[in-house]
Order: sequence, then C-alpha cells, then structure tokens
Amino acid sequence: MTEQKQACTEQRYEVTRKDLPLSCPMPEMAAWDAHPRVYLPIEDVDEVRCPYCGALFTLKDI
Repeated sequence: MTEQKQACTEQRYEVTRKDLPLSCPMPEMAAWDAHPRVYLPIEDVDEVRCPYCGALFTLKDI
C-alpha cells in the first residue's frame, strides 16, 4: 500500500499534463482530512487557485 501525502498542506503546487484532470486534493493526497474534492480547469490558463483552500496550482509543460 502506498503512503498518501497529507492534503492541502502547501500553498503552491507545480503540476504537469500527466496530473490532468487536476483536482484538489490531488489523488495521492489523503482526502478524508481535507475539503471536498474539486476539479480545477487548468488546461487553458496554466495557473488556477483552489476555491476551498486557496492553493495555487501552476501547470508546467515537461
């Protein structure tokens, strides 16, 4: 079993296209102690903020 990261602990995350569709908390984060999962439309804007926790997600093309 893989260990999950704690959800919503950072204020800034860098993600790549392999992380799409983007959600907060992300799939590898434990969602039980976070806010409801929300999908964030980052594909066309390259940067988006979670409306629940305020974390900023930046899309990095690799």
